[in-house]
Amino acid sequence: MKLYLVTFLISSLFLGCNSNAEKGDTAYFGGEIINPNNNYITIYCNEKERDTIYLDRNNRFLHKIENLQTGIYSFTHGGEYQSLLIEPNDSILFRLNTNDFDESLVYTGEGSKKNNYFIKAFLHDENESKKFRKLQHLEPEEFEVHIKMQRQQKIENLEQFLASHQTSSLFAKIARASINYDYYAYKELYPFGYFGNNQLIHFKDLPEGFYSYRADVNFNDASLSGMYSYNRFLLWYFQNIGLQKYYEDGSHLAFNRHSLDYNLDKLTMIDSVVHNETIKNYLLMYATREFVFNSTNAEKSKSMLDAFLEKSTDNKNDEYLSGLVASTINLFPGNTIPTIEIVDFKNNVLDLHSVINGPTVIYCWSSNFKWSYRNNHYMMTKLKKDYPEMNFIAININDMNTASWKKTLELLKFPTANEYMFKNPNEAKKTFAIVYSQKVIIVGKDGTIVKSNADLLNDKIAYHIEKALASDKKTAKKYTLK
Repeated sequence: MKLYLVTFLISSLFLGCNSNAEKGDTAYFGGEIINPNNNYITIYCNEKERDTIYLDRNNRFLHKIENLQTGIYSFTHGGEYQSLLIEPNDSILFRLNTNDFDESLVYTGEGSKKNNYFIKAFLHDENESKKFRKLQHLEPEEFEVHIKMQRQQKIENLEQFLASHQTSSLFAKIARASINYDYYAYKELYPFGYFGNNQLIHFKDLPEGFYSYRADVNFNDASLSGMYSYNRFLLWYFQNIGLQKYYEDGSHLAFNRHSLDYNLDKLTMIDSVVHNETIKNYLLMYATREFVFNSTNAEKSKSMLDAFLEKSTDNKNDEYLSGLVASTINLFPGNTIPTIEIVDFKNNVLDLHSVINGPTVIYCWSSNFKWSYRNNHYMMTKLKKDYPEMNFIAININDMNTASWKKTLELLKFPTANEYMFKNPNEAKKTFAIVYSQKVIIVGKDGTIVKSNADLLNDKIAYHIEKALASDKKTAKKYTLK
């Protein structure tokens, strides 16, 4: 599943199902995967209760869901995921090709029509979201006209679907809510793009009634908790209303989304507004993870974690974020990059330190985000020409077999000499605090970390590379920083 903003690459770590379903309800879920990345899928409606289902020799599977909890489920394969609605007596089959995961996905069987509607709507929304960068610079009134037209068209399409297909009330509710919360999310996102960090203080000058829909929002609707547009709205809502507190005392001009006070206030607001534990725990987790991932101060990270632990009731999230704080602190500049095993193109298992023989850019990437890894690999090639003394290595983070990884490299004609996979991706993601689809770490010759959250597409990448080269005796004279 490809999401619009990097900050939401893992936006649905929980799924909401109807715990009031009739005991004994069942459904079937099966499918065929072309070009599988590994030999299994997982399916879940609750992050704590995952079922792992293995593919047969024909890359197919069929799974009976006992004591069904009606609602939104997710299935994952090779790091990609997609959501679907499963209700009693459904018998849903799918076929997909991992080379084009979402675009190739087609459902058949009882319960397929509603889910084909959802996947079609998802693909449409994905294309629509790409246009948001331009829309967010329109004047508020013009922006409103555009997104209202988009919303109305979606509603009309839904009404046509409902008129010609027999569906459940739950489907209609989720489909309508998806349209509405998508619209609401764009409204919450708007001021951050329109004003920019330096002018966000003027968010209060938006037209009266711009956020009137907030009065109708249900912040505790468990049946929507697995829905991307609902989750995205909630996350941006608390980002947005946090601005009021941020600018309240007049001490701020430019907006800093990584301010500790701003983020602590967000946790307090989430805790006071959201009462459903599943939704609250997710929002608390996400807000804390965002701060910790970007933090460069150990004490502030620990303060944020302490505030989170006071409010969280999810032990799994508590353990995850405690580990993330420890990992990010270990990756602060000046520390030595951790030891971990990687696999080269010839299937040799190596220690990461063994391939660091000079100042090095380490690019960790996912096969699931083609736009990202194409552009970043291209940028690595360009930077290598600009800085021939710098080493560049790429490490795939996916839980996939080596054949699939090699096929990706060969299809894209990437050079294989400096391409690796993590031997244990799950361990690596924890060790290197890999939260999203990629991670860039810059180290000196001896493995000392210079920058742990770099961005190959950011103008500042040149500075961080030159800083690493300046730390090496061989290149220090040429790259002495001023």
